[in-house]
Formats: sequence, structure tokens, C-alpha cells
Amino acid sequence: MNTQEDDQLPDETEQTFISHLIEVRSRLLKIVVVVLVIFLVLFYFATDLYSWLAQPLLRYLPENASMIATQVASPFLAPFKLALVLSIFVAIPFILYQIWAFVAPGLYKHEKKMVLPLLISSTLLFYGGAAFAYYVIFPIIFQFFTSIQLEGVTQMTDITEYLDFVLKMIVAFGIVFEVPVAIILLVRMGVISVESLNEKRPYVIVGSFVLGMLITPPDVVSQILLAVPVWLLFELGLFVAKLIARNQGDRE
Repeated sequence: MNTQEDDQLPDETEQTFISHLIEVRSRLLKIVVVVLVIFLVLFYFATDLYSWLAQPLLRYLPENASMIATQVASPFLAPFKLALVLSIFVAIPFILYQIWAFVAPGLYKHEKKMVLPLLISSTLLFYGGAAFAYYVIFPIIFQFFTSIQLEGVTQMTDITEYLDFVLKMIVAFGIVFEVPVAIILLVRMGVISVESLNEKRPYVIVGSFVLGMLITPPDVVSQILLAVPVWLLFELGLFVAKLIARNQGDRE
């Protein structure tokens, strides 16, 4: 009888594995369809979106300067790429929901209660980081760069290079703004304790200013504008982690 049960286990495991693969394929297909639909809508406004994205630079370019396209296909490919990337950004809530729906059946009840708020907060923080980069950091960066004038040199930025730079900055700031979520997860998983984070606060503050120095132009104002939000986000994540640890201790 034990032999029959043992013989059935591989089949059951294989069926479970196949069912998971089918579910993954189904959810990936849904994500692709949603991103494609959003892309088709955004692509119609692709040139307008690129003009909007270029405003932080165009606002500070000298009177005789402009943006250029160094490749034949750049005027088409740059807006195309922007529309595609923005489609993924817009679809982030749906993408995260599909990930959550896939892993939710294997989570405990208290883990389910924690995962959904983290997904929502991580999405909002990412969007907040992207908005902070566009509305706060970009004007400072481009004002600084365009203020440097070399004799005999006319500033003409390539549209593809500009797009790559801007997208990298937006993604970088979006990831940086995930600091609270990272802290909560690390504390919740037991990788690091709240007490240890409290002790490392001075290093975090110094690291925030070092990060600001590396990412932003070499002026004190722009470094502070990045370092202070990173530090405050660390404090926010630490505060929430303390509350979670306290509630968990009360339940125990």
C-alpha cells in the first residue's frame, strides 16, 4: 500500500508543477495583453509624450541650441521606446497584482495581510520617486549642465541619448524610493533587526549624502534634495518596522 502511494507522489508533483506553469503562462499572457493595450493608446501620443519628457532640458537650453537626431530612425524609435517603457510603468499595479495573485495561495493568512499593503505602497513609492526625479531633480541637473558654456561649442543633445539618461534616472529614483519597503521586508524576514538599524542610522545618513553626490550634479543644493528624502524614507521604513515588530510581540 505504501508502494502505491509512493508511486502516485511523482505524478501528483508533476501535475502540480504543470498546473503552476499553466498559471504562470496565463498571468504572463494577461500582463502582455494589458501592456500592449496601454502601449497602443500611448503610442498615438508618443511625440507629445516625448516633448513633455524633454521639457526639463528644453527649458534651460541656450537660445541657439536644440535637440538633434543623429540617426535616421531616431525620430521614430525614441518616441516608440518611450511609449513602450511608459506602458510598463503604467501597468505596474496590474503586474504586481498578478504576481500577488500567483503567490497568494501559498501564503499564510497573516502574510497575505502584509503582502498586499506592501505591493500598494511599493507601487506608490516608485511613482513618487519617478515624479520626484522629473519635477525636482531634472530641473536642477539640466540647469547646471546647460549653464556650462564652452567657447565654440553649441549644445545639441541627441534625443536617444537624452531618453536613455532620463529613463535611467527615473528608474534609479523609483528604486531608491523603495527604501521603506526594503527595510520592512528585511526586518520581517529576520535578516536585520530594528535595533541594528537604529545603530546604523549615522552610516545611513552619510550614505544618503554620498548617494546624492554620485547621482546629482556637484552642488550642495541638489545633493541635499536627494539625500534628505532618502534619509526620511529610511526613517519611515524604520518606524513602520518598529510598529510591525511591536504588534508581532503583542500577539506572541
